Amino acid sequence: MNFIGTYWALVPSLVAIILALITKEVYSSLFVGIVLGAVFYCVSTGAGLDGFVNHVLDDTVGNGADTQSFGLIHCLSDNWNVGIIVFLVILGTMVALMNKAGGSAAFGKWASKHVKSQVGVQISTLLLGVLIFIDDYFNCLTVGSVMRPITEQYSVSREKLAYLIDSTAAPICVIAPISSWAAAVAGFCAAGENGLALFCQAIPFNFYAFFTIIFIVTIVLTKYDFAAMRKFNIVADTDGTDTDEVGKIADAKMEVASSGIGLKKLGKKGTVLDLVVPILLLIGFCILGMIFSGGFFRTGATHHDFIAAFAASNASIGLVIGSLTALILTGIWLVSRRVITFEDAMSCLIKGFEAMVPAILILALAWTLKSMTDSLEAASYVAHLIEGTGLQTLLPAVIFVTACFLAFATGTSWGTFGILIPICVAVFPVGTPLRIISISACMAGAVCGDHISPISDTTIMASAGAGCKHVNHVSSQLPYAITVAVISFLTYIVAGCTQSMGVMQSGAISWAFGLLALASTFFILKKTGKLQK
Repeated sequence: MNFIGTYWALVPSLVAIILALITKEVYSSLFVGIVLGAVFYCVSTGAGLDGFVNHVLDDTVGNGADTQSFGLIHCLSDNWNVGIIVFLVILGTMVALMNKAGGSAAFGKWASKHVKSQVGVQISTLLLGVLIFIDDYFNCLTVGSVMRPITEQYSVSREKLAYLIDSTAAPICVIAPISSWAAAVAGFCAAGENGLALFCQAIPFNFYAFFTIIFIVTIVLTKYDFAAMRKFNIVADTDGTDTDEVGKIADAKMEVASSGIGLKKLGKKGTVLDLVVPILLLIGFCILGMIFSGGFFRTGATHHDFIAAFAASNASIGLVIGSLTALILTGIWLVSRRVITFEDAMSCLIKGFEAMVPAILILALAWTLKSMTDSLEAASYVAHLIEGTGLQTLLPAVIFVTACFLAFATGTSWGTFGILIPICVAVFPVGTPLRIISISACMAGAVCGDHISPISDTTIMASAGAGCKHVNHVSSQLPYAITVAVISFLTYIVAGCTQSMGVMQSGAISWAFGLLALASTFFILKKTGKLQK
């Protein structure tokens, strides 16, 4: 029986997702999906037990330029993935340094004087998420570690914090011209085409990203929530925190990324600057690291200007360069001022790594599951379905749904970009409105699917940053994401039908429709009791 290139290729990811939601245990669910994917592949290719073991761990298929590798060991040795892991460890260490120095405690004291309500602290969380636009990983972990002590002080549940973090991570990065996401999307465009310019043109049509931000601000200001989130808010209001057992375990492992260290034990000399300076260093040097990897500082023919360097950058390498530089300077800044000792600074390396272990483990398993679906050619199957449709005006909406499903099943936005953007570029001529709208629909759908997928790296990072149980975050965030996704889908239908009027006219009509639909949906959900205070 052949499972490769058929709908069966999506089954391993779906099984992993369903098991995670049922068992509320992510590690074993991901592993089951990996094993199932390897079984499907070996049955299709006729490989025996030896082939099965190799495919799960480290399998190489093909020759020369067509060589592909799959399995856990391959994923953990991949240059890009290793860079992301190193970046996470450095971020964990940075968080540990900021907490050890008392920067988080000082910011908490400052915020407690200026932020006087649950609404205020949630708005502050959103603003911080918007400001940290350079990368979604950086965003998730930094916002979570900085804001969690304050949100707990005002009885904002960890699940609500995770939703706030997740909604200002990928949705912000995908509409920021200077971000690792812009560089990734630009790299998927055709050779000779200014991918970054195309990315910027598509920003106004990224309805899911904009509507998500608008919807969450409305939710925060009006204090309405879905039942899936309200039950956690009630726990936070009564107990001050989420007290389930897994949450306690996450606290122990995420100690340096939360208020769990005990604010009274933190550095007494710490000031707000001990939080602000490291964050500014991270943002600044991550940008420099990105353009460095893109050739901005090279001489001769390989030199690129700022925009071209950002478009050609390697986000994995650039973020490691930037974060490592920021870490070294932060250590020097804190030790030279005698806020912490050199020994304490070095101990933060271990604590930072320990804090990231759960997230790294989930990422490793999620990457491996993606490699299983890659070996089963799930992407080719989905791409073939898209190319077979003949409804041009509905294609943006079709692409949006397809990108949602593909990103949800595989847990990756960037992988979805790599599959669908080249198709959009090839199908539509240069300069046509439908080309821009379709590329934007692809990006929006990928972010949507990534937003709600339990095996998504950014979803995992949001849970880790907030210190909440991962499945709780997924289930409580789902109603909000689905609501915005439906409105975005309808808006893309309008955009496709009005694209013949031109980009500006289509954009204006689509935005008017989308905002009206968003307001009407909120009113209906409130009147029917789906949204309650």
